[in-house]
Amino acid sequence: MHSDPSTILIVEDDQNITELIRLYLEGQGYCIMTATNGIDALKILTSKENVIDMVILDLMLPGIDGWEVCYRLRQHSSLPVIILTAKVELPDKLHGFSLGADDYIVKPFDPLELVARVKAVLHRAKDKSQRVGDKPQRVELPELIIDLTSYTVKAAGETIEFTSKEIEFLYFLASHPNRVFSREFLLQQLWGFDFLGNTRTVDVYVNRLRKKLERFSKAWHIKTVWDVGYKFVLEEKDA
Repeated sequence: MHSDPSTILIVEDDQNITELIRLYLEGQGYCIMTATNGIDALKILTSKENVIDMVILDLMLPGIDGWEVCYRLRQHSSLPVIILTAKVELPDKLHGFSLGADDYIVKPFDPLELVARVKAVLHRAKDKSQRVGDKPQRVELPELIIDLTSYTVKAAGETIEFTSKEIEFLYFLASHPNRVFSREFLLQQLWGFDFLGNTRTVDVYVNRLRKKLERFSKAWHIKTVWDVGYKFVLEEKDA
């Protein structure tokens, strides 16, 4: 039995770029929907009539920009997002990942590389959805529960809002307490392929996790190991 082809929403106000992406992705069997501004994109993404599997999102859009589209989408969805933009500065890339983007591609781009990135991100999303039916993936610590099957985090009984990438990051660290991981290794774990960016992305994620969790418990914390990376420290109880 063949699975239905993935549907990808291209949010881009340059028609030439949209048609180039459409040409290459339809050639790979994907279904394509398009929007030229952020308002229309959000209408498509929130409509129950549309089943979207991925968003390719420009940042500089008329009306509501791509930053705001990504932010609003992440309030209720872990749908894969690839940012495709002319913004090349590192702070822009880090901000994109901090909003929950799964990948960040700078214009001008190679269409074949874009296709490869789309396939990689969709593959990881499919693996994630399939894991929901497997045995529960859950870490329970004092005043902290990370459930990867439902993608939820509870601290001191309170549900904390995280992006899907933040939950995967936290789950990985907490699953290996007191073990040090380099920034490079953590990038590999987060994105699943060689990341063409900067390891400061990991620092952004760690800072976001700390801000959301710092008020809850002294039994655990994410520690910086200078010149190496990070580790999730689980304090030993006194005998």
